[in-house]
Amino acid sequence: MSGRNRKIVRKKSTGRRIIEQGRIRLLCVGLFFCLSFGSIAVRMIEVAVIRNPQALRIIVADPDSNASEEVEVGASEQNLQRGDIVDRNGVLLATSLMTASVFVNPREIKNVDEAATRLSVALKQDKGRLVRQLSSGKKFVWIKRNLPPSDQQAVNSLGIPGLYFLPEEKRVYPHGGMFAHALGYVGVDNKGLAGMEKSFDARLRDPNTNRQPLALSLDVRLQAIMHSEIKQAMDEFNAIGATGVIMDIHTGELLSMVSLPDFDPQRPAGATDAQKFNRATLGTYEMGSTFKTFTSAMALDYGTVNMKSGYDATRPFKIAGFTISDTHGKARWLSVPEIYAYSSNIGTAKMALDVGGKRQQAFLEKLGMFAPVDIELSEISTPLVPKDWREISTVTISYGHGMAVSPLHLLRGIAGVTSGQMPTLTLLKTTGSKEGERVVKEETAQNVRRLMRLVVEHGTGGKADVPGYRVAGKTGTAEKNTAGRYNADAKIASFVSVFPADDPKYAVLVMVDEPKGNKSTYGYATGGWISAPVVGNVIARIGPLLGMKPRFDVPADDAGQYWTDKEEAPTHTAKMPRFLVQAVARQ
Repeated sequence: MSGRNRKIVRKKSTGRRIIEQGRIRLLCVGLFFCLSFGSIAVRMIEVAVIRNPQALRIIVADPDSNASEEVEVGASEQNLQRGDIVDRNGVLLATSLMTASVFVNPREIKNVDEAATRLSVALKQDKGRLVRQLSSGKKFVWIKRNLPPSDQQAVNSLGIPGLYFLPEEKRVYPHGGMFAHALGYVGVDNKGLAGMEKSFDARLRDPNTNRQPLALSLDVRLQAIMHSEIKQAMDEFNAIGATGVIMDIHTGELLSMVSLPDFDPQRPAGATDAQKFNRATLGTYEMGSTFKTFTSAMALDYGTVNMKSGYDATRPFKIAGFTISDTHGKARWLSVPEIYAYSSNIGTAKMALDVGGKRQQAFLEKLGMFAPVDIELSEISTPLVPKDWREISTVTISYGHGMAVSPLHLLRGIAGVTSGQMPTLTLLKTTGSKEGERVVKEETAQNVRRLMRLVVEHGTGGKADVPGYRVAGKTGTAEKNTAGRYNADAKIASFVSVFPADDPKYAVLVMVDEPKGNKSTYGYATGGWISAPVVGNVIARIGPLLGMKPRFDVPADDAGQYWTDKEEAPTHTAKMPRFLVQAVARQ
């Protein structure tokens, strides 16, 4: 091969090597870019999906060291919001809105005093506090969370380097404090801290379930009525608190649950402990004469008495060093209906002694009086019962002293002995009636309803009567036990009821804490004067909303046939205004 040919071969070989080297370099560069973009993609997936999808991570720069710090805050605008909560008819009770929050990297602030001055004017905040925040030396400091649009615009217009906005969720409660204790509230991180917000926090935060609103059993119309009525009573009688509950006996749904004083769930930090306290579920109280309903039901169901039975209530009797007496005694032998209607402690105590302490405990346990109420809230109380159930315990508990339960315990128990079955309480919307555990015979339930109707027709519950709705109920007035002594000036005034009496569909309870009697009540602060009128007003207003047509064709139940003093026997004359009597006569 000539020298010229050899040179040509060498040149071709060198060219091929150069081309091959170029290809290898290109492959390496391509591989580098693939790995780089792959790692970025993996990181994005990790941030957006694998790690907390509700969190937003931002990079806060340090201008002095050219370093950066990753900070996890808030929720991104692209992430799903916390789910809505609605009432049984779809009315919005709680929702989330996207807002802007402003934060600062103090290391980027050049003139702290000027920035603090301008921010204090724009946000109406204390300049001294802003100076401390802006000169903290940290890389991340919140200035204000959940700004309204006007404040966001004002801060943005300042053009201060180092200030940044971050999208966040803000929980909004359109009805203010009206549902505060049922709904609860969330913290700054949008996690539920109380009420249904806490109980269903996981469901409300889960993107797979929060598209569908959480439907509660509560009815905004009934809640508004109960809230206004007990608020008026609380103000009129200068009480320290009050609670009211409406329940569907057939489904166990709570249609209304109000506790006063209440608070603004959008600003829970500003609420006092008294405002956050749910009196309906968390408070425990000696319920007074309302417990006589359970004693009568117990004796009738065990068969120790019947409606014709009676006891000698001529004079007080002593037991274990205590004297049992009646407030307005009749000083004679009383039948069972009279004992209940006249609220005789003497007759009730003797009735309980005949049943006996062991059977009394078994009956009250069957009514759920020894365990916390099973409902979808964490704010529930455990009843206070005697450690040693002695004979005196049997006596005092028979008329509502010596044992403390929540108002929800009382309402559920009353629903049980008047319907015969214990309802399962719920704050969630349900469909259809539910069969509960039978606690008393049907005959017993019927007789208990007759006794309760008697109290409204002719006893201390007359102010709860609503023409056409046949309200049945029982008053209760109990002195509060403070420092081991009963305080005559601090009473619990309550009224618990069901309606209509012949076929109960709803139960209503109102309890007012430490009311003060006034001129309109002749100075009395009892359940009959304070709480019974509130229940009557509530039932008169909610009856039409529940689709219940007043009926005047139901004959009065002649429980008065068992009166032993015929001069005091009830007449069963219908108590209705003249215009209603005339209206019925025209039909």
